[in-house]
Formats: sequence, C-alpha cells, structure tokens
Amino acid sequence: MDPRSRTRENVRAQIAEVAFNVFAERGFDQVTATEAAEAAGISRASFFRYFESKEDAVFVAQEELGVKIAALLRERPAGEDAWTALRHSFDVVIDIYRDSPSHGLARLRLVRTTPKLRAHQLERVDQWKVLIGATLAERLGLDETDVRIEALVAAALGALNAASSRWAAGDGADDLIELIDAAFGAIAEPFPRLGA
Repeated sequence: MDPRSRTRENVRAQIAEVAFNVFAERGFDQVTATEAAEAAGISRASFFRYFESKEDAVFVAQEELGVKIAALLRERPAGEDAWTALRHSFDVVIDIYRDSPSHGLARLRLVRTTPKLRAHQLERVDQWKVLIGATLAERLGLDETDVRIEALVAAALGALNAASSRWAAGDGADDLIELIDAAFGAIAEPFPRLGA
C-alpha cells in the first residue's frame, strides 16, 4: 500500500471510530450521516467519499476479516484436519476482540439491535464465505462449488456467531476463546454426545 493510500485508510478508520461512538451512544437509526460527519469534523459529502453508506462506517474494522481468515487458513499446517484448521484461522477474530473487549461488545450490541446493520453484516459474512471457501477447497483439493465446502464454512461461521452472541449476552464475562472452542467442539462431535 502506498503512503497516500495508507493515510487515507488511517483517516477513514478515525472517521469510522468517531461515527461508531456516536451511533453506539445515540442509536444507529437516530443519527444521520450528516450528524456522524459533523461529529468527525467533516462534511456529509466528505463522509460519503470515505463510505458508501452509514452501515459501511460501522464495519470498517471487519472489512478485511474474510481475507485475514483465509490467509490464516492457508498458513495452517498441511497435515492438520480441515475443521481444526478452520477453527484456528478464526484466531484473528479473537485478536480483534482481545484488543478492545468493550469496543467489541459495543459493536456486537449495536449490530444485533439494529436490523439494517444485521442485514449489512450478513452481506459481509457471505463475502467471507466465498474467500474462506475458496481457500478451504484448495486445501482439500475439492471444487469451490462442492456442497461440503459450503457446509463446513457455514458451520464454522455459525459456531463463531453462536460464541460471540453468547459472549455479548453475558456482557463479556465469559471467556470468548472458551466459547468459540465449545461451539466448534459441539459441531465436531455433534448429536451422539449432545444428549448423552
């Protein structure tokens, strides 16, 4: 990335941070793009030069997450089974939450209580599925369109969602890593043991 692009990304991240704080404080639907822009000290037109929508400003920190998860998956040891490799490729998510648990909780709460943001998040997750699926298919020597690839990636993302939802519901009191491991473990050894 050239220095100008890096500067633009830094400015964009700073604006997104200010906008997010306003959304978290007052509610996403109660804040206009103009108000978010003013809080960041820029015009509405400038706001939309950095973001396509208000929703985009909330998800700046997660934009490259699918790329990062796929990259970690690609780096996992060759002999490791697919499910274990998938689980560890999600460590990048843990790192984001570990850096600022209170910020992570606030983001989860805002997204889960705002239908527009939930819809936007689903679009992001669909993009991640494609990236992660392509990497997993390459790793397993399967076609990207193989239903098993889609099922594995969807299950992994479902496990992550279940763990992060529980973490948010408990106000961060539970250990996020333990929750993720438990959710992945429930899928790895499913029905015969769940009712035992």
